[in-house]
Amino acid sequence: MKHISLILLILFTVSCKKEAQTTDSTTETIITKTDTVYIETYKGEPIKTAKELKAELTEKGYQTFDYVDEKTQDTILMQQYFIAFLKSGPIRSQNEEEAAKLQEAHLAHLGRMYEEGYADISGPFGDNGDIRGITIYNVPTLKIADSLANMDPMVKAGRLEIEIHPWWAAKGFPLR
Repeated sequence: MKHISLILLILFTVSCKKEAQTTDSTTETIITKTDTVYIETYKGEPIKTAKELKAELTEKGYQTFDYVDEKTQDTILMQQYFIAFLKSGPIRSQNEEEAAKLQEAHLAHLGRMYEEGYADISGPFGDNGDIRGITIYNVPTLKIADSLANMDPMVKAGRLEIEIHPWWAAKGFPLR
């Protein structure tokens, strides 16, 4: 009788549980089951349809377009981003200590741009050429991207110059 009561208690607990979550660790997608309704999320945010996302982006002033992939027949939503090329500036005569302080402030600026959602990715080039690195800004206009890029302490000091171009990428496609 004791075993039957324990089994019934376990079955009752499992059957009354309102939510069950499964996690796919490669994409961090969580599917939450509430009774029979599934809500797919990515990092805790509901995944929107392309139509919903396009409407949201358009409302915020972003440029978008979509197309149908011939192979998969999926609708792909493209968004305009702004890629900033950080080029060697005319004033590179700072001593080692000044350059190190500028580099620290530069990295703090880029970190802030990422944390506040203005920049999606940044990084230096490895060839020591004239173009030192890039930042991809996820903002609605060239004017905003230019303003944010020119707030960089390295740019203000003349050690770097900015060249910005509009750049299109598919929403939700990760780097590989």
